[in-house]
Formats: sequence, C-alpha cells, structure tokens
Amino acid sequence: MKRAHSVKDIEEFKINASVYEWCAKGVSWLEKHLGLNIKLHAAAEDMRRGQIFVFNHFARFETFIPPYLIYHHTGAYCRSVADHTLFEGNETFAEFLSDVGALPNNLPQLMPFLAAEVLRGRKVVVFPEGGMVKDRRVMDKSGGYNIYSPTAHERRKHHRGAAVIAQTLDTFKQRILSVHKRGETERLERWVRALGLESVDVLIERAREPTLIIPANITFYPLRGADNLLNKAAEMFFKNMSGNFSEELIIEGNILLKDTDMDIRFGSPIDAAMQWSWWERKLLNAMFRNIHTLEELFSLKDRAMSWDEKILARSMSSQVLNLRDEYMRSIYSMVTVNFSHLAARLVIELIGRDRMEIGKDEFNKALYLAIKNVQTIPSVNLHESLLNPEKYRGLLEGDCLGLERFLKTAKDAGLVGRTPKSYRFMGKLRSEYEIDEVRIENPIMVYANEIAPLSDVRAAVIDGLERAGTVQADVIASDLFEDELRGHAWSKARYLEPAYREINDKETATKSGEPYLLLPKTITGVGVVMVHGFLASPAELRPFAEKLTAAGHPVVGVRLAGHGTSPWDLRNREWREWLDSVRRGYRIMAAFSETIAIVGFSSGGALALRFASEEPPNLAGVAAISVPLRFKDRRMVFVPLVHGINKLTQWFSSYEGVMPFRNNDSEHPDINYKSIPLRGLHELRHMVDETERRLPAVTCPLLITQAADDPVVDPESSLIIHKNVGSKDNRLVMISSNRHGILADDIGNTRQTVMDFLKSLEWGEGEN
Repeated sequence: MKRAHSVKDIEEFKINASVYEWCAKGVSWLEKHLGLNIKLHAAAEDMRRGQIFVFNHFARFETFIPPYLIYHHTGAYCRSVADHTLFEGNETFAEFLSDVGALPNNLPQLMPFLAAEVLRGRKVVVFPEGGMVKDRRVMDKSGGYNIYSPTAHERRKHHRGAAVIAQTLDTFKQRILSVHKRGETERLERWVRALGLESVDVLIERAREPTLIIPANITFYPLRGADNLLNKAAEMFFKNMSGNFSEELIIEGNILLKDTDMDIRFGSPIDAAMQWSWWERKLLNAMFRNIHTLEELFSLKDRAMSWDEKILARSMSSQVLNLRDEYMRSIYSMVTVNFSHLAARLVIELIGRDRMEIGKDEFNKALYLAIKNVQTIPSVNLHESLLNPEKYRGLLEGDCLGLERFLKTAKDAGLVGRTPKSYRFMGKLRSEYEIDEVRIENPIMVYANEIAPLSDVRAAVIDGLERAGTVQADVIASDLFEDELRGHAWSKARYLEPAYREINDKETATKSGEPYLLLPKTITGVGVVMVHGFLASPAELRPFAEKLTAAGHPVVGVRLAGHGTSPWDLRNREWREWLDSVRRGYRIMAAFSETIAIVGFSSGGALALRFASEEPPNLAGVAAISVPLRFKDRRMVFVPLVHGINKLTQWFSSYEGVMPFRNNDSEHPDINYKSIPLRGLHELRHMVDETERRLPAVTCPLLITQAADDPVVDPESSLIIHKNVGSKDNRLVMISSNRHGILADDIGNTRQTVMDFLKSLEWGEGEN
C-alpha cells in the first residue's frame, strides 16, 4: 500500500462511488436477510446537518453500519478511520476499504484531511473509544469516564480526535470567513482548488455552516454466548483458532444470525465552536496571519513557539477535552435500556448486599417494579422489551420470555442456578475476566456495566428491590392496569404504518378503545370484570360499567387483545390471547374486591364461561349475554375453508389471501370494526368450540340472557349453555327482541336483570 505524506497524497484514497453504492446495497440486503434488526432513532434534519458522528464500539462488524445509514438517509459519503493493520498484507482488501471511505489510523496528516473532507460536503464517522469495549465498562469507581486498553494493559481516557477535528475545523472556518470579509479572493481561490470545490461561493457556504458533532449510541439486545454456525464452520477450517477470534465469532455471529435488535440512537447536535475571550480572539487574529493551511492549524500545538501561540494552543487543548467529555457523556446517556439491563443490575445489587440467593417471587416483583419505575423517567431511552407490556407480561408469575432468555444465558455461563422457589447466584459472578473472555463468561456484568452511567436507572432498580417485600396488592394492580393502557397505545401506534392504511381508512369507530378501571368511593358490591364482544372495544359496555360503579361496584373494562386498535391487530391474534386479557382483568380486580363476577357480552360471554371453567379463586358468578355458540350467518361454516385457502395463498405468493377481510354492518359503527379479518373469525370458531366443550366445568352461579330473535346469535346457543353447564344455580332469561346488543342498548331491562343477579351474589345467595 502506498504511504501518503500530505493531504494531496491522501487524495489517492478516493471514494469509489460504484463500490460505495454496491456496499450500501449489500448492507441493506444483509439487514433484510439476517437476524439483525437495525432500529434507527434519529431526526432527519440532524443527520443532514451533522458533520462528525461519534459512536461507541462493541462489535467489529458494526463499524460498517453507521456510514451506510448516513448515506442512505442523507446521500452523503462518509469517511471513517480503521485500524492500520487492516490495510496491510492484502492489497485487494485494502483497496476495498479505501473505496468505501475508510482510512488507516496511522496515516500522516489524517486529521487535516478529514477536516477537509467535511468542507467537501462529506461526513466523518469516529469511534472515540479507539477499539471494542467488550466489557462495556466505561466508568471508574470515582465516576470518571475511561476504558481499558488491551495493548497498554491499563485504563485510559477516550481518544479526543473527533473533538480536535471539529474545533480546529471550526477555527479554520472562521479563518475562511475573515479572509472573505477582507476580500482576499486569491487566497480563497487557492483553498478552493486545494479542496476541489466548485467555487468560492461553495467554500463560503460550507464555512458558514456550524460544525456539528452528532453523538450516537449503539445498543444490542439480546446478547447470546451459545455456539453458532459461523464459529462451528471456522473451527472446521482453522484448527488452532485464537480465543479472541472464537469469542468474536460467537458473540457477533449470534448478533448477525439470530433475532437481535441493534438500536442506533442519535443525540442532539453539539456545536463545536470554540469559545474565545476577547483577548484570545485578538491573539487568534494575529496568529492567523501565519496560518495558511489546515495542516498548519492542526500542528499548532506541536510547533507553538511564541508565548501567544502557546496560550492559544493550551486554550484549544482545554476546550478539546471539554468537548470530548461532553459527547462521551451524551453517547453513554443514550443507551437503549432493555430487560436484561435491569435484570443484570438487580443481580449485581443483590450480590453487593451479599444476598447470593433470593426467592423467585421477590426477584420477579423487584424486577417488575424496576420496569415500572424506569417507564416514568423521561431522560432514559427504553427498548421495546420495557415499553411494550406484551414483552414483559407474565413476569410476576415467572412466565416471561425476557426473563427466561436472561436466566438461560446466565445459566449457560454458570452464573445463576435455580431451585423450585429461588434463584442462586454463583461465585463466578464476582470473578474478573480478560477483555476477550468477559462477554462469554459474565454477560451479566457486561449488561450491568452498560447502564452504569445511568444513575436514575440504578436508583429505579434499588427502589424496586426495597419495595418488593412490602408493596400493597392494589399498587401492583394499578401498575398492571397501567400496562393495559400502555399496551393499547403501543398496539394502536404499531398499526398506523402506511401498509395498514387502506383497511384503517375504512374504520368508522370514534369511541376510545382503551380499557378502564372504575372505582367507587365506597365499595358496596362485588367487583365486576366487564368483557366486550368480538370486533368491539371496552367502550361497548362502558355506560353500563359507569352505572354499576355508581351502585358501588368496582369495575374493570377488559380490552380483548387485537380490539380497539386496528383490524390488522385482530388479524394477528389468537383466541387464547383474548382469554389472557380476561385473566389479567380478573387479577387486577382481585386487588380491589374479595368477590368477583364476570359480565360478558357475545364472544365476551363465551370467554367469561371459558375462564370460569378454570374455577379461579373468589369467582362469585358469571352473567353471559348473547353468547354465540351457534351463528345465524351460515357462512360461518365456511370460515375454516376460506382461512385455509388464505394460508395456502400466502405460502405460494406474497399476496395477502383470497379474502383476508370482509365488511361488517354493525349496530354500533362508532365502536366496532368495519372490517372483519377472516383469521379472526377462524379464531372465534375455535374459541366457541372450546367453550362449549368446557361447559360442564362451569360450576359457579350463572345468568344466561338472550334475545329471542337475535340477528347474529342463534338462540339455540343459550339453551345449549343452560343444559350443559355444571352449575346448579343456572338461570336463563329470554328477551323479546330482534337486536343483538341487548346489554349495550338496555333492551328488555337487561341491565337491571344483570344488576339484580350481581346483587344476589353480594349476599351469597348463589355461592358454591
């Protein structure tokens, strides 16, 4: 490789437009076909205006991603700095790196050339950690920022190259503007020729742009230490692989090949403009008379001879360090905090208190409370695993995918053991590991180190741990209900994307699809879990719920999964998710009432019966209204066939299916979906069949109400329920009506009939 000795020589490292474009398309293809999910959190305007981008560094391959993203979103080429050893030995690979904008880190005049590239309209990508920080430990015990250097075998400060480039470039911009102001056209034209710009006007325009550094953070989740195909293949071809190489293949191979989120979060721009006092500015103007090039300005510190040059060099050096510290603080403050971060921090906190074993219930509750705590901290960026309740649902019961994944990783590393009722922490957690071992041997420490700069997160975990043993049931229930509200908002936002617009635009619902929790000032009646029907939302029964609350009943209005958001949401749900919605509502109500009744309308009534067949504790009775075991619409018998054809069509084509949705003519278009997903009807059939099968297990007091001429539900349904349930206290009330929504519209005094039933449960008249 040719060694460059000046900015002019370095220009031989020209970016190859065709290779750059090919590489960008390659990264795009890999993103679509590998397990890596790149999630960019950035303002388009900041990406456009930013000139120098600084990132943290955890994985070797990640250095290719930021330039691709910046190019994809702004169209600007990027320069990045790579280890010089990558340019040595293989000429073809060295040429490829040069073609895509990389420069070796030992290149003479590197920094002035990068500054010049910014003036040419390009971006610069820098990794100021100077290497991969595999242990994610970026702070010392006193709270200062530093990292471990594997080559020097000691901790050191972060590199300040990005700050030097930015502030020196900004100073040179001021020089350009001062020359322009004095009308020194010849000097400006000389700079234009040296930079290869189109005109003096372009140079002045670039000089007037603020020199902006964009700090950015890359966070991966989850980390996996299990073997993978890449490592196994490498072992076959390279019998004597180094531990370092094998470790990187395992960790980075799993990131690339398995479902892994790569959150890239861009922070607010930092203006690199130097802050000069009036006398320093006078010295600077005098010094400018002897500064003719970027190289001379960059070398000021080394060649400063006079007292004024030394003063300026010292001032610049001080401001460079301040700027470096500012963008490093910003980088580390933008960690995308995930489930495993909090779990790891909790483990480390317990070990610090010499608690090497903890009950599962206490640990799970502490972790749940920590999640709820961090959700209230606006300055902390949260991963989907902490934002979407579906991702941490079941944590309190120990039935949570995020928890299981964390524990499996910890168990595989020999860090955590399990007994039937507790978690045990192994002594290995207190051991120190080499930088090339820690990601495999102690991933818990890696996770904990990554959020160490976030003091609010640690405080949230400590608070969760300290409250876990004493928190009241109603507090947990309120948190669980907040999850229901959060889940509704999350699902609603998810289906606002353009791909779902055609069906969404047909929707006529105007009432809120949120669940509700209504608590009277004085509770005088049984608690009520209200379950709406298929295609509807909690709004369907809210007026009745408010009437019950006024009568002294606490009421939770359940939102069945997939409802109250978008028909697409319902299309992607299974009926057991609807049943889980009822279970969660029941758990919430259990904190406010010792006895509970379930009031379910239509398919909500079927779900109430199905849930009652499990004989949950403290269930006083069920009111099931217009339950659809048989349907008036005979086309329902063809739903399994159409669903099967839809699935077959999807296997052989990207087309959605022959009939993914059908129109719904609803009695309440302001509440119900206009479009019915055929898959949802298929799930409905499964659910009512399962409910009918389980009727003999329903033994609680039961009120069955049905309209005699219901246009949707065949009245035979109510007779089947009445005949087959196991309950001895089982009353059937037929209403003379040709409407389906007899509860929502209070036809035939249906509401009072239900209220009388609930009143009878208060006095224990129908208890088992």
